[in-house]
Amino acid sequence: MSKQERVVLRQDESGCCPTLLAAPMDEDRAVDLAKVFKALGDPVRLRLLSMIASRAGGEICVCDLTPAFELSQPTISHHLKLLKQARLIDSERRGTWVYYRLVPETTDRLSAVLTRPSEPATTTGATS
Repeated sequence: MSKQERVVLRQDESGCCPTLLAAPMDEDRAVDLAKVFKALGDPVRLRLLSMIASRAGGEICVCDLTPAFELSQPTISHHLKLLKQARLIDSERRGTWVYYRLVPETTDRLSAVLTRPSEPATTTGATS
């Protein structure tokens, strides 16, 4: 294993949940995550994701999303399709309505990329 492939994990302060300290991203992961970031690069899609994520119960009907925008229903559907292609959301049809929910695995991956590793506590040399 080369230096660049080595992943170093460290537990957080509570003693659980290892966090990534240092590991360069490989090309396949970078390409995959770039698609996700591209999907989030539009303000409408970012707002849609935010509305879905903040909904009590973890899902929202398209009928509740569309009125929040001054856009046509086909335009909203197009944006939702792009979020779904990026695997940020998933959907389920119930009768005539479609319900959307986050894909936690994708949002967790984004969170891991955007979270800065915690620095170890340093001592100042002061004595008590």
